[in-house]
Amino acid sequence: MTTLVTGATGNTGRQVVRELLERGARVRALTRDPAAAAALLPAGAELVAGTHTEPAALDFTGVDRLHITVTAGLADVGPELVRRAVDSGVRRITVLWGGGVGPVEQAVADSGVEWTRLEPQEFMSNTLTWADSIRAEGVIREPYDFPSALVHEGDIGAVAAIALLEDGHSGRAYNLTGPEALTPGQRLKLLSEAVGRAVAFERITHEQAIERLLATGVPRADAEYVVGWYAAPNAESTTVDPTVEQVTGRPARTFADWLAEHAARFR
Repeated sequence: MTTLVTGATGNTGRQVVRELLERGARVRALTRDPAAAAALLPAGAELVAGTHTEPAALDFTGVDRLHITVTAGLADVGPELVRRAVDSGVRRITVLWGGGVGPVEQAVADSGVEWTRLEPQEFMSNTLTWADSIRAEGVIREPYDFPSALVHEGDIGAVAAIALLEDGHSGRAYNLTGPEALTPGQRLKLLSEAVGRAVAFERITHEQAIERLLATGVPRADAEYVVGWYAAPNAESTTVDPTVEQVTGRPARTFADWLAEHAARFR
């Protein structure tokens, strides 16, 4: 039994690889650069060169389980990826959605094999976007201060691994959150304590937040969507959901847990 993990070196993909290996599973990790991936992933994974956006070039020999991370550029070719996987013998799929049920998510649901859709809310790793300004200026700049039930990427990986390896998760869409909803200001207080110095919160406008994303190369439509999400968060993103604990049998990891792992990146 081998699981192919796409996006294996991403924030969540590497967690899926780690959780599968810890459970004794055989893992084939798909990556554009296997040499670089070797430094990021735990020993034991089979590293193969490729990308899920080029499904015709993928080798599914011996693969019966698949984890898909929906990324930009996958909408057009994702259904082909699913078809090729199923035709090659894949019988169980987890898909980390792209924020909605698009062509890839629908293709998985219509695939005829066991599937689980992971619908995490905001990743705790999004906090890393503050790292440069905290190190350089001791400040973060955000337009809004609404709560978010952030989820630890490791918990996403754990739920994915369990859904891939254990029965009872087919046809389920799992909303994944952490155990608490925190505003940026509350996160900043915890972060300041973790790094041992005060960090200021500076409010910027909605348009300034969009312009900041545009400067990094994000398309305007995507930038407006992201900032708009923070301006009017939905109930799912602000409400703690017990799914992580229900699936894994342990409490979801807190933001303080995440900071204990990453605080050095803000110093």
